[in-house]
Amino acid sequence: MARNISHNKYALVPFMISSALASGISQAQQTQQEGPTEEPLETVVVVGVATDTEITPEELDKQQANDLSDIFRQIPSVSVGGSLGIAQKIYIRGMEDTLLNVTVDGAPQTSTLFHHIGRVSIEPELLEKVEVQAGAGEATSGAGAIGGAIRFETKDADDLLDEGEQLGAMVKGGLFSNDGQKASASVYGKLSDSWGLLGSFVTVDRDDMEDGDGDTIYGTASDQDLAFIKLSGNLSEDQKLSVSFEQREESGEFSKHPNWPALQRAILYPMETERQTFVVNHQFSLNELINLETTVYHTKSEAWRELYDYRASVESLGFDLRNTSSIGQHTINYGIEAREDEVEGLEGGLYSWLEEGQVRGAYIQDHWQATDALLLSFGLRYDKYELEQVTHDDEADSQGFSPNIGMSYSFTDALTLTVGHATAMRGKEVGDGFTLWSAELAPDLDPETVDNTELGLEYSQDGLGLKAAIYRSAIDDVIFDQVGRPVYYENIGELETEGFELSASYVWDQLSISAAFNHNDSELNGETVEGYEHNGLANARGDTWNLTASYAITTKLELGWNFTLVQDLNDIEVLHRSVEVDDEVDTTQKVDKPGYQVHDLYLHWEPGADDRLNVNLAVQNLFNEHYRDHSSVADYSDIPGFGNVAGIYEAGRDIRLSVDYRF
Repeated sequence: MARNISHNKYALVPFMISSALASGISQAQQTQQEGPTEEPLETVVVVGVATDTEITPEELDKQQANDLSDIFRQIPSVSVGGSLGIAQKIYIRGMEDTLLNVTVDGAPQTSTLFHHIGRVSIEPELLEKVEVQAGAGEATSGAGAIGGAIRFETKDADDLLDEGEQLGAMVKGGLFSNDGQKASASVYGKLSDSWGLLGSFVTVDRDDMEDGDGDTIYGTASDQDLAFIKLSGNLSEDQKLSVSFEQREESGEFSKHPNWPALQRAILYPMETERQTFVVNHQFSLNELINLETTVYHTKSEAWRELYDYRASVESLGFDLRNTSSIGQHTINYGIEAREDEVEGLEGGLYSWLEEGQVRGAYIQDHWQATDALLLSFGLRYDKYELEQVTHDDEADSQGFSPNIGMSYSFTDALTLTVGHATAMRGKEVGDGFTLWSAELAPDLDPETVDNTELGLEYSQDGLGLKAAIYRSAIDDVIFDQVGRPVYYENIGELETEGFELSASYVWDQLSISAAFNHNDSELNGETVEGYEHNGLANARGDTWNLTASYAITTKLELGWNFTLVQDLNDIEVLHRSVEVDDEVDTTQKVDKPGYQVHDLYLHWEPGADDRLNVNLAVQNLFNEHYRDHSSVADYSDIPGFGNVAGIYEAGRDIRLSVDYRF
């Protein structure tokens, strides 16, 4: 599928990089050309990176996306492990989302409530856009983006109103055979010529899933509720403001370790999670020199489980103030950001533990259109990290610079070469809320530093898109709590990821097809990583193939297919650290990750004369493949003493039917 992103520049969905990279058109320049009241479609440009991706709401609707796995299903370089929604974790090139800068409308999702559940949750129906930056990139990527960045952007009233409409509403109901139901309602409209308001409520009720063998996956039922409201509009001809509030809740009865399977008739423990996010975004475009963007946010996440009556909370308050100036052939982005984090853990209402952290940063990034064919980029950011373990009376401070340089050279209008190198640093941030009680810091803890290098070649002409990219990322002085000792954060060595990505796509009349391949090696100190003992850091995955095709049978009926093949990854040597520190473990062991292949189908139908009524039928895992995603924990059950350590199997065939109507 080709999508026009600006001035007849196109991006291929889902495997693309913005062609605005070669055009050198900044958001500020677009605003001046189109007028301040017309919102440009912003696409993040990272010079020298040919593997960045944007996901659109149209794709999510057709797939009837319900969770993180559905959102990133068609992107080989991004994977989601955990199967169960509350336990899902995102990985980019094998690196867990703890190494990424993940934001919702600019508000970072920080820290970890409990290391056996995910730290990122989002409702796909709210999303207007998802941007994925693989690997450390430009100075504007945000603090701590040593593994990359994921940016979720939510919808506003203008995204849902057709031209000339003043008021609208949408109701949606869905059923999925494996197993549950989903309903949502949204009301949106114009309060005036300049202001719009959107309110949404989404509820999901899930029963226990069945795997590909037809066996019930015990302890996977849950209830989810989300309320969202967003006010947006123009303060003046050159100012725009949006204010949003989101509250998300999830509850259920899960195993002691929610990302591991619960045996039949095992005890399940009630658990509840909640997140509240408040974001203010302000834009002020005055002239070529002054184009200010300000983001202020407050987010708080909480988790409670009946076992030990344990509670944890993570609270973040911060801002990002940036300006874009166009001077001749240079487009310069620069700004400052600051964030304060607080993590608290409580047990039984009697004991509490507290950590507080601060991050301060300043950055500048220049895009220089040196010639019509050559776009250069270079930038620098400075970050200062401060961590105070209030309860344990300890602290860690660090600071440093993160430079980057890149280029994009267009040999022709169709063929572009991109090269980039970025160095980034990250100090110790606040930790896991459920392990604060025993967390210790090694003396003289050094910050993590990463070197990321990428080379890419892209061809796009007459509906055909080809892309090849090779990359290497090395994180030195990795800060990690290793298995087999009290929670003790120390520098443990180097995490290296290297690989290559290939993709091809073709659009011809009503037919759109694409193919992609991703090979990635992720190693810690020369040994393949695994999601159990490197929980919170990285996980290894076999070579991944992805094929997609869609065909518009008529203007009202579209059929789509997605095929994912993950190859075997065997003989992963594990328990290195356990051998060092545990007297009961005297030798390393090996585990396998069997390969699998999954087919998904969708049918999108607009039966009416307009697009107000939409019917979507999707079948996930069409042939009932019985598998455990490689980004989940591998199966350790054959190792003596590790019988309960394994990832949850993925759901078997799931037939999803949804109907939505816009008033």
